[in-house]
Amino acid sequence: MKLATLKSLDQTLDAAVRAQVGRDGILVVVSSDLTRCRAVPGIAATLQQALDHWAEVAPRLAEVAAELDAGVTPFEAFVESACAAPLPRAFQWADGSAYVNHVELVRKARGADMPPSFWTDPLMYQGGSDSLLGPRDPILAADEAWGIDLEGEVAVITGDVPMGVSAADARGLVRLVMLVNDVSLRGLIPAELAKGFGFFQSKPSSAFSPVAVTPDALGDAWREGKLHLDLLSSINGQPFGRPNAGVDMTFDFGQLIAHAARTRPLSAGTIIGSGTVSNRGPDGGPGLPISQGGVGYSCLAEVRTVETLRQGQATTPFLRFGDTVRIEMRDAQGASIFGAIEQTVAPYRAQPATPEPIPVPLP
Repeated sequence: MKLATLKSLDQTLDAAVRAQVGRDGILVVVSSDLTRCRAVPGIAATLQQALDHWAEVAPRLAEVAAELDAGVTPFEAFVESACAAPLPRAFQWADGSAYVNHVELVRKARGADMPPSFWTDPLMYQGGSDSLLGPRDPILAADEAWGIDLEGEVAVITGDVPMGVSAADARGLVRLVMLVNDVSLRGLIPAELAKGFGFFQSKPSSAFSPVAVTPDALGDAWREGKLHLDLLSSINGQPFGRPNAGVDMTFDFGQLIAHAARTRPLSAGTIIGSGTVSNRGPDGGPGLPISQGGVGYSCLAEVRTVETLRQGQATTPFLRFGDTVRIEMRDAQGASIFGAIEQTVAPYRAQPATPEPIPVPLP
């Protein structure tokens, strides 16, 4: 089953349905081939509402999905550019670093040693979850000198997770799987981390794939809490990365969820990210660019680190205004599973504040 959230609905649809569209968008069930969708306000108006009542509504949503695939139910054309993030705002967005070889490389770039515990205890930071971006929303930044970087990742949305859950049980609490571009501002990270209090300004809004998919719809590609498919990324139309998300993933999603829930429960609608997908080279060292026969990378910081290690300096620039990033994943038949994240980097220009309307007293 595939689910998405639209920013708005066609004006020909029922007024009562349109009236439910707000900050959280409107939930639609999407056909397997990503061509058709149907709003289901009688089942759940928003994805968060569906997650809050998953045991009750998931079977009904699955029935609509089957009808869409069979072509026996009314539908609208599904347009990826009309999508918000599956959860436009979430109760929690926590991003792990499950690909420890990536962590090791990036820390080398800033001259930081990696403690051995990083191989046994997951890293995780709590990101901003109140303004999650849709798949075609621009990457806004005030200054190219901030070091604008993409980070291609896999993410899951959980149901309610009890405190102290085991990794094995946590795998069964994954409700949906999606892709994410966890944008990083590399130029701001060193000074921010030097304060000893974690990321904040260096981690702006993240963008998510048009569609979130139930694990069962991924077939045998989803196993042992990992998604065993290539994560495809490109910059300005040029292939950048195709690492396999199931390879070199030190911590699976069950382990990441259990780590997050060690000291507190997680509410339905919590998003957990994998961290930047990264594969080692065949020799166990850093991977090679696609142009040199490797699988490439999912972030610019990693290729810049590899260049520094091999050439003495980084030559690949960070993203600049006007650059376009695309992140996608395809099945064995070459069909897009989640739709594509495709974003253009653009300068941020502050907008004047809109004054609050003055309330008019009732007669």
